[in-house]
Amino acid sequence: MSLVVTDQSIKEHIMMRKCLVTSILFLIISGTVFSQADTTKVQRVYTTQKVNFGETIVIDGLLTDLAWNSVPWASDFTVFDPNNGEKPSQSTKFKITYDEKFLYVGIRCYDSVPSKIEKRLARRDNFSGDWIEINIDSYNDKRTGFSFNVSAAGVKGDEFISQNGDFWDASWNPIWYTATQIDHEGWSAEMKIPFSQLKFGEQKEQIWGLQLNRRFFREEERSLWQPVSLDAPGWVSEFGVLRGLIDIQPQKQLEIQPFLVNQYDAYPSQAGNPFSDGSDYGLNVGLDAKIGLTNDLTLDLTVNPDFGQVDADPGAIALDGFQIFFEERRPFFIENKNIFDFEFADGNDNIFYSRRIGRSPQGFANSTETEFVDQPTNSTILGAAKFSGKTKNGWSLGLLESITGNMYADIEDLAGNERSELVEPLTNYIVGRVQKDFNERNSFIGGIFTATNRNIPDNLDFLRSSAYTGGVDFKHSWKNRNYYVEGNIVGSHITGSQQAIERTQNSITHLFQRVDASHVDVDPDRTSLTGSGGKLALGKAGGGNWRYDGGVIWRSPELELNDIGFLRQADEIKQTANVRRLFIKPTNFYRRANLGLSQYSTFDFDGNYNRIQYEFQGFINYKNNWWTEVGAAHKPRIFSNTVLRGGPRWRWSDENFAYLFFGSDSRKKMNFTLGYVNSQAAENNFSLKRYVFRLYYQPFDAFNLSISSEFEENPNKTQYVTETSFDGDARYITGNIDQKTFSTAIRFNYSINPNLSIQYYGEPFISRGTYTDFNYVNNPIAENLSERVTLFSENQISGSADTNNYLIDEDIDGAIDYQIENPNFSYVQFRSNLVLRWEYIPGSEIFLVWSQGVVGAGDPSETLGRNLDRQILGQKKDNTILLKATYRFIL
Repeated sequence: MSLVVTDQSIKEHIMMRKCLVTSILFLIISGTVFSQADTTKVQRVYTTQKVNFGETIVIDGLLTDLAWNSVPWASDFTVFDPNNGEKPSQSTKFKITYDEKFLYVGIRCYDSVPSKIEKRLARRDNFSGDWIEINIDSYNDKRTGFSFNVSAAGVKGDEFISQNGDFWDASWNPIWYTATQIDHEGWSAEMKIPFSQLKFGEQKEQIWGLQLNRRFFREEERSLWQPVSLDAPGWVSEFGVLRGLIDIQPQKQLEIQPFLVNQYDAYPSQAGNPFSDGSDYGLNVGLDAKIGLTNDLTLDLTVNPDFGQVDADPGAIALDGFQIFFEERRPFFIENKNIFDFEFADGNDNIFYSRRIGRSPQGFANSTETEFVDQPTNSTILGAAKFSGKTKNGWSLGLLESITGNMYADIEDLAGNERSELVEPLTNYIVGRVQKDFNERNSFIGGIFTATNRNIPDNLDFLRSSAYTGGVDFKHSWKNRNYYVEGNIVGSHITGSQQAIERTQNSITHLFQRVDASHVDVDPDRTSLTGSGGKLALGKAGGGNWRYDGGVIWRSPELELNDIGFLRQADEIKQTANVRRLFIKPTNFYRRANLGLSQYSTFDFDGNYNRIQYEFQGFINYKNNWWTEVGAAHKPRIFSNTVLRGGPRWRWSDENFAYLFFGSDSRKKMNFTLGYVNSQAAENNFSLKRYVFRLYYQPFDAFNLSISSEFEENPNKTQYVTETSFDGDARYITGNIDQKTFSTAIRFNYSINPNLSIQYYGEPFISRGTYTDFNYVNNPIAENLSERVTLFSENQISGSADTNNYLIDEDIDGAIDYQIENPNFSYVQFRSNLVLRWEYIPGSEIFLVWSQGVVGAGDPSETLGRNLDRQILGQKKDNTILLKATYRFIL
């Protein structure tokens, strides 16, 4: 990697080197000052025995079956939070036994006041009230585990744990059985976990990691069987040991889950449009399957998958031109997501972004004003297969392949003539992932490879025909995992027509057409691009009261991941440094707190020093469980290569921002969060004010309601509008935008029992922007705002009598030099789901869904409240009624 150095950038290169050297010295000094000696951890061991021949255990929560007598009780839990290491307020004990196919767990949670046991009903994976949880590291890799949780009300929870406890995947829904009972001593729970739902290798005696975690709700106290310090570097690595599982045979999982979906759509009809007569009906049949090739490696298959019951994406609008990242919600892609993840940089940058599979078609039909078009909203996934798992030897393996079909827009004219036009081609996606643990599971090294191949016809040759990415990552931990060094390097190679590659070079991610960039330029003859990126970081993750990290991230100008990955911006080098002080010993004032300082700076591959930021963060959880979060930052240098969309580098005025959030005790049946964010740039260049209100209310155990509302004001004197030309030169137009955005997400859940619930989600989203004081860029990197842009005078700008455009006579000679389309906007969206969910037997469900939605444009001259009334409350909405039934066969 080399940087192009010009006379003008020598000073910036020196500053860059100083920042990098400072970060390295910071880490070395911090490691010397704050390093801790190794601590001796006493690892507890529970030794189980097999159920006696002929004895059985009935899962009723009573713990009265004779089979329980063959194994001893284990107790002596210690407090994890808040008074770490002390004796708990209430005692807990458990037993574990097994037979050929199941692991059985019996737990007694004592409570001196049984009438005060909190037994809140909720949907699966909603951890409310008093609960008990068992975590099992059956891989014994000290990084991953399986979590099974049950509340005093009998509500199930289950999660797959990865990254040593940094990631808990609640989408993992294994088949297992549980029951609870409340009596005069407290409450008890029984669990029956099939070995087929756990992953382990074949050996004489299984040795697994084990942890039990109890939440005593009234005191918000967490107690553990295996003691763990609050300054521990992780979660799974701190588990105790389960022994005594002799000669259990790995169970090859075989599950087949067919489904049937009936869907009826009703929407406002459009006169004369044959594709919009007011209603549609569809019937869909598909199949999901899970096949255990071995006990620890699984093949997942899906044919004609349906994602109809998945929540809608939240409302969002971006004026900076960049794509918006949305979380994956589809179960097939979420399960074992940790194996396929390759977050190589920061933010959401990832080599694999599964939302690319089944994306909205990228092409549009060529139609006339007298033709009607039925444009598909998503690409159809014809089928997908995923091979994934982790072996007892520490190999994590993943291979995913998916095919999306040709997607056509149907077109019909007024005479009834019909035709179709391809808008998304047949596409094949492949992702391969491997990682290997070594050094007693303290280190790993891994790799990833992806391939996207499209069958491109002439009308879609603006799409890339193929895209390949690869990467290698590693992490090494030492001193009881308290210290680590990690890094990765990635590469990409894309091919396509000259049009496709030129389009890529001009995209917002790359902007090779930047007029002042000497290291990149648009080559219209190219048919491929090859780029690289990566990260190197080291830091302290545990031990004592200090945490710190620092490193370097880079993305070369030609790096491109967006065929099956996510990359916001290429051409960047970023240096980071962070330090935090933890206060983990409770006092009479707080339960825990932390303070942090962070700094980062960015450069591009032309040697430009673009940005530096210093930030302070603080958090405190008070003794009464209320909390406060506060932060502030200073940005003395902000340059951007993207603001002018291919124009010259742009300078923003210096910025300061601060935020304050506080909230009440989340255990209470009514609790709230209030938040305020304020950002101000020098010379009033731009500002941001965001107000946040969240309310949670549970009037009785079976019902809860939550409201999350945000209002944002974001004025900007130099919001980009368009590019035009004047006297043969490029002219970049900006304006003073007054933008206001409002959204409110409303959810309620009524649980008839742990397996039958009704849930509602609704969110109106409104964003309105009006522009005044149009101006053109004069000197984009001038320190003063008045020198950066020049306002149009009243003699230079006027409104068109025939169109909604602005007419510009820049040289005031009486002739119109160019026009600006009126950029005012008002975007309105409403999405809602009312879902009845019934898990009639474990793993098999029925969904009855009623969805409503409306998307449109409001009147920018009206207030947000008026647009809310007219475009959402007063608008006829699209309605969908969906019935989905699944049945899981376990063979």
